Amino acid sequence: MQHRKKGNRKFGRVRGRRISFLKGLHRNLIMAERIVTTEARAREIKPQVEKLVTLAKKQDLAAMRLLLARLPNDAALKLYYEIAPRYKERHGGYLRVVKMGSTRMRDAAPKALIEFI
Repeated sequence: MQHRKKGNRKFGRVRGRRISFLKGLHRNLIMAERIVTTEARAREIKPQVEKLVTLAKKQDLAAMRLLLARLPNDAALKLYYEIAPRYKERHGGYLRVVKMGSTRMRDAAPKALIEFI
């Protein structure tokens, strides 16, 4: 059964490399505002980035410091000053995952587009 299985994909990496890998995905998504990746990766980063947007919407010093601790500087600044103010009136659901219907060439992993709404 799939109960309580959300957010624990390993991606074939040990803990430190997995955290670094996901941080890179977060940065790429925030900087480009839409990326094409595998469906598993998109599903994994969606709730994490949405929590970061909710944090950035607070627009206070504590939120900025937390963003700087969790993201690279350029991504944290863009999220805080450009992306979060767009969603001031929105209560969640900042990202959309669209299945592309195609697969990756080397391993046939299903691809998905993840973007800000």
